[in-house]
Amino acid sequence: MPAVRSAGLLLYRRTPALEVWIAHMGGPFWERKDDGAWSIPKGLIEDTEDEFAAARREFGEEVGTPAPEADYRLLGEFRLSSGKSLTVFAAEAAFDPPDVRSNTFSLEWPPHSGAVQDFPEIDDARWFPLDQARSKLTKGQRPLLDALAEQQRRTDQ
Repeated sequence: MPAVRSAGLLLYRRTPALEVWIAHMGGPFWERKDDGAWSIPKGLIEDTEDEFAAARREFGEEVGTPAPEADYRLLGEFRLSSGKSLTVFAAEAAFDPPDVRSNTFSLEWPPHSGAVQDFPEIDDARWFPLDQARSKLTKGQRPLLDALAEQQRRTDQ
């Protein structure tokens, strides 16, 4: 069985320290969690689309605004603990949407109640310095920050 493939965007800026824009996952499982409960905007790649198109589409769906126009570069492909393959594109961008209006997912909540509720895929998103983002991101996405820092070191040389 082939690995489930997903794609996402990692926005960064220098203020002068390197910062990344990440999102807090929505829904009842994540609502009282902070460290390890953030992610880049990402999602599954549909059968007929390429990775970059999927990453841009998912960003728009999860953030509620299109991905900013920028010089995106392939950051790499990462294997998550779930077994999913995550292809990430990174770009420096001045991005500051007035709010986040994520799409929603349906979930029976509370469990076994028969009541189905809608929850946002993400409920917050903002800029964090790399060291703080490292504790915020899910464990499987932390290597993205190392790859970004290395990419920036090579670019700055």
